[in-house]
Amino acid sequence: MVQGMFRAFYSVPGSREVRQLYSGNGRRWEKMKRKAIRGGAAALAGVVFLCAMAGALSGGAEKEEGRLWRKVFSWAQGETKRTYLPVFAFVEEETGRPAEPVYILRDFLLSAMPLYRYSEAQGQGSVSIEDEDTYDLLIRQEGMDEEFKDVEEDGLEYKEDALHIDGDLQNAMLKENRLHNEDGEEEPAEGTDGDRETEEGKETGKETEKEAEEEKEREAGQTEPEAELREENGGFCRAAEKSYQYQWDGIREYEDIVSAFYAIDNTTSITDAQLNLENLLGRDVSLEKGGEEPQILIYHTHSQEGFADSVAGDSSTTIVGAGEYLAQILREQYGFRVLHHTGEYDVAARDYAYSNALPALEQLLAENPSIEVVIDLHRDAVPEGKKLMVELQGRPTAQFMFFNGLSRTRQNGDIDYLENPYVNDNLAFSFQAQVACNEYYPGLARRIYLKAYRYNLHLRARSMLIELGAQTNTREEIWNACEPLAHVIAKVLSGETGDEAREAAGVGLAE
Repeated sequence: MVQGMFRAFYSVPGSREVRQLYSGNGRRWEKMKRKAIRGGAAALAGVVFLCAMAGALSGGAEKEEGRLWRKVFSWAQGETKRTYLPVFAFVEEETGRPAEPVYILRDFLLSAMPLYRYSEAQGQGSVSIEDEDTYDLLIRQEGMDEEFKDVEEDGLEYKEDALHIDGDLQNAMLKENRLHNEDGEEEPAEGTDGDRETEEGKETGKETEKEAEEEKEREAGQTEPEAELREENGGFCRAAEKSYQYQWDGIREYEDIVSAFYAIDNTTSITDAQLNLENLLGRDVSLEKGGEEPQILIYHTHSQEGFADSVAGDSSTTIVGAGEYLAQILREQYGFRVLHHTGEYDVAARDYAYSNALPALEQLLAENPSIEVVIDLHRDAVPEGKKLMVELQGRPTAQFMFFNGLSRTRQNGDIDYLENPYVNDNLAFSFQAQVACNEYYPGLARRIYLKAYRYNLHLRARSMLIELGAQTNTREEIWNACEPLAHVIAKVLSGETGDEAREAAGVGLAE
């Protein structure tokens, strides 16, 4: 090994001149060796002293002063090296490479272990969280990252053993379809023929042909009042009763909450400090109606996302058109004041879509401080053979997914460059929306997806990213999904979902 080190030293450019520098009689060599040893010890002590001084003085100093001390230290280090370590100073000046003993030793080791050299070169592709270029890297990764999923195959989908599906999705959906909309049904007047026929039917126990047909319609979720309501509401009738109700006593532990609601990407992590019922249900996400100013902002970071039958160049057939329809329902049927922003931020490329959108969104919110809810509406990307669709009230309806960014990577922890003070509020908002959807429309929502970056969810406490269907869905399926989605959002913003869940779970409102 020693011989190998000497060979490595003699292979360094400029080594011939170094050997000449140290050639001569033995006495001169001994003097220089003693001088080098004493000088090295002095230099080491001096370097330690200067490092301590620089650290102490720059710790509380301003940024400019810190840079000055680093320059002073660098100069002192160079002078010490030239005075007491001339060999290394000479090699460094000749080759332009650091000539510290540790680097010479490293070069020798790398020459002996080419596999390690390769792994070191590969590792240089990762950027430290403190690197000045990290922010640019992060925002590019954020823009590209959304559709790259590091979860188990089908990990975003509920299985048949999910609590709210209860082993039979079709039965759950049929149960949900038996709607009893109190606003649309009328009580028959006393003494009507209908009452007499009903009483007569009960007394005789005879089932008429008409009653049999009505029972068949009820099983299919197509009773006459419901059909009329569907016609009035574009074919959709809001669910007035829950098809499933969560029993929170069995969903209090972290593992149970994750199992019932979440898919966590392998690039991020979360603990029970955030995923607990007190945090997820204890926050009030309701929104008071009233006034004339906008309350809800809907926009699209990825405005170019289309569907199976979207028309090229026609934004009304893409996710932007779906956003307008969702805004229209929230305005006309639920009384919210909605601003739909149709800015395009991913036309040239998706890499910087989130950072491109941010200034415009900040300006919109500054101009409209009344906005309390911000919804970024996307569509997901799935393999071409996969379709996110269920039958709801006899109509093909795209499934959707609530999406949260945690501003945290599994490897480096919290991302300071992408700080989000509203992470817990975002989590509560999506969680309560998931609860409402699973209870009223079982099987319609996929799991809540947790990923590493921020995705501009820091703009408001009630910020939400929604993946509505995917590229394999048709516009009909997407538009059909906007109606139950609007109903779910309205349920949550009314405070009804949170109030009922808190009472059932025995959770109080956080102060």
